[in-house]
Amino acid sequence: MPSSAGSRLAYIDWMRGLACVLMFQTHCYDSWLGGAARHSTFFMGSQLGGTLPAPLFLFLAGISFALVTDKLRQKGVPSGPIARTTIRRGAEIFALGLLFRLQEFLIAWGWAPWSDLFRVDILNTIGLSMMLMGLLCWIVLALTRGTRLVLGSSAVAVGLGISLLTPPLWTIWRPRWLPWPLESYVDGVHNLGQPQAWLFPIFPWTAFAFIGLAVGFFLLSDWGRKQGATTFVLTGVGGVVLIYVARWLDRRPQHVYPVYDFWHTSPNFFLIRVGLLLAILAGSYLWCRWGAGQWGFSPLIQIGQTSLLVYWVHLEFVYGRLSILPKRAVDIRTASFGLLTIFCSMLLLSVLRTRLKGRGAEALALFRKPARA
Repeated sequence: MPSSAGSRLAYIDWMRGLACVLMFQTHCYDSWLGGAARHSTFFMGSQLGGTLPAPLFLFLAGISFALVTDKLRQKGVPSGPIARTTIRRGAEIFALGLLFRLQEFLIAWGWAPWSDLFRVDILNTIGLSMMLMGLLCWIVLALTRGTRLVLGSSAVAVGLGISLLTPPLWTIWRPRWLPWPLESYVDGVHNLGQPQAWLFPIFPWTAFAFIGLAVGFFLLSDWGRKQGATTFVLTGVGGVVLIYVARWLDRRPQHVYPVYDFWHTSPNFFLIRVGLLLAILAGSYLWCRWGAGQWGFSPLIQIGQTSLLVYWVHLEFVYGRLSILPKRAVDIRTASFGLLTIFCSMLLLSVLRTRLKGRGAEALALFRKPARA
């Protein structure tokens, strides 16, 4: 049986790998299916599964952020340097998101609109979420004793606040006075006049990162560490309960908001997805601890370790000019073979990245070594 520490790390990579697989299938079927297949129940199920990858990535970013922050605190690093370290890392991810948009624009030169340069994509949101989480931790650590309980409670409050503010900020409180590239980071309006569901603005998406931050501090708490696997079981049970509570709230005849959009801005749908994330978290940990999650080679763990790379590369072979299948023109069977090809290719790319990591520096060091007498 793998050690507890190893399992705690493996389940994060396994969940990232699961998010990548769900992302692959969503993008592949959306890009390639055509005709009647786009109106089938199969396609609807595929797109429903596509509501999970982005929350998973943000949720895991929050958990990883808690791990890094807690490790720095245990080393005695003051709150200021912790904030600078974490905010700088978030800024790097945000810069990578801008670089990715520039790359996609240059590859699609001639037919991609210039406004694509300002599209708010998932990398931008992950970077912003990390910077905002770093700011929150700095404020909490500066004003309080900064226990894990206080940090986690503050993260929950911010996450719920973001979710509750999303419906009005997409409708009656829209910041129309901002230029659209900036407003798009609030409500995903882009340059289309109305908020777009396919973008990833701060509201509501960063809320998943803050919930992940809270869960991370809960898992790292003295009680959580002492209980071990029981902590994850209780987390999963709490997620299931949260799903039923959110569904019960959604069925109430009273509505707080004048405009209610369940699938895009509803706090109830947010809570349902949080419940699913908690259940997946528990299942992933138990699968990697006692199941077959780490038996031999795990494709999901491998892909999860290089999730940024496979995200970056696969889009060009699915949506870009290098698409391996004609767009919106094939049936489910052909698209499924294409999906299998993408998965195997990204797995191979991930393995190569892992094995070659650091080899460039080693090769460069050979030229720098002084010649022996």
